[in-house]
Amino acid sequence: MAETVEQQERKQIPSWVRVVLVAVLLYLFLVGVKALESGIKAFGSDFTDSLFSRVSNPMAGLFVGILATVLVQSSSVTTSTIVGLVGSGSLPIDLAVPMVMGANIGTTVTNTLASLGFLRRTKEFRLAFAGATMHDFYNLLNVALMLPVELATGIISRIAGWLADVFGRFTSPGVEQGGFVKDAVKAPLRLLEHLLDAFGLGDGAQGAVLLVVGIATVLVSLGFVTHHMRLVMAGRVERSINAILSKGGGVTAMVIGILMTVTVQSSSITTSVLVPMIAAGIITLRNAFPITLGANIGTTITALLASLATDLRAGLVIALVHTVFNVLGVLVWYGIPFLRGVPISMAQRLARRAEVRKSLVVIYVVGGFVVIPVIGVLLLQ
Repeated sequence: MAETVEQQERKQIPSWVRVVLVAVLLYLFLVGVKALESGIKAFGSDFTDSLFSRVSNPMAGLFVGILATVLVQSSSVTTSTIVGLVGSGSLPIDLAVPMVMGANIGTTVTNTLASLGFLRRTKEFRLAFAGATMHDFYNLLNVALMLPVELATGIISRIAGWLADVFGRFTSPGVEQGGFVKDAVKAPLRLLEHLLDAFGLGDGAQGAVLLVVGIATVLVSLGFVTHHMRLVMAGRVERSINAILSKGGGVTAMVIGILMTVTVQSSSITTSVLVPMIAAGIITLRNAFPITLGANIGTTITALLASLATDLRAGLVIALVHTVFNVLGVLVWYGIPFLRGVPISMAQRLARRAEVRKSLVVIYVVGGFVVIPVIGVLLLQ
């Protein structure tokens, strides 16, 4: 039997070499976040004020988070960018919180699109679409619950602030976070800034270059991290899931969902792997649900890594907001037994209707992930 391209590529480079490459790429990712932060600062306060003056309320921030994540197909990129902006002092935490929540919603479009591969196989499509939209409905319900609570009480950002203080004890004191990681990340940027000075570029031009370098580095490094870790982990994901299910799943499945996502640096890979397994009847929706929840928690590691490159404590706070938001969501929607079935039953109802009317799928994907967020941003600015 002929080997797939992925199998051939996996044999070309040993796994240990890929792991070393991932470590280097994660370092470049931190450099990219720092470049993004430095670029924003170089433009000055007038630029940053005008940049975010349009996002004047939490709902606009929520829609911006959804739209940005759909466009880049990665909540990790969106949240890392948000961490960099907050860490530079150019984006206030109260507007960043709904953006992070929006990123959680936007990232679910990937596994929803993955389910469309089963469109011509009616029964399999119904199961796959339900498995994908279960993730959508969970995040929508979690935001619908947590965002009003956060706006009314500030509980999520306060918990994150307390955790930031706890973790801050292990770093240098004061407002700015410091340490070996920070110094190592700043080193290549100092060289770049000296080079830009040598060319006689002004602050605005330097800011533009740093922004482009930062965004490009974050996108490329995360893309390659995901690619190499997927090749290292290929096959292990499915075997781990089957091993978990044979033992009953539950909290253990959630933990494995976290570990898988941390390893491959992408919740989309973890959740997208589940879709064909659900379609084939290997996994039930109820067994897949805790793995999906674990993936939601695991994906927050990227923002936490990004916070290592920021100067201000606020960068760590907003990264922890992402984690606290997802952990609280699990405690509510999985910890309270009678709520566990709500996202699943909503997904099943939508899948049954989509099975009959395929046009509903287009309306749901385009309307829910593009049209509504765009209208929301335009109306609420």
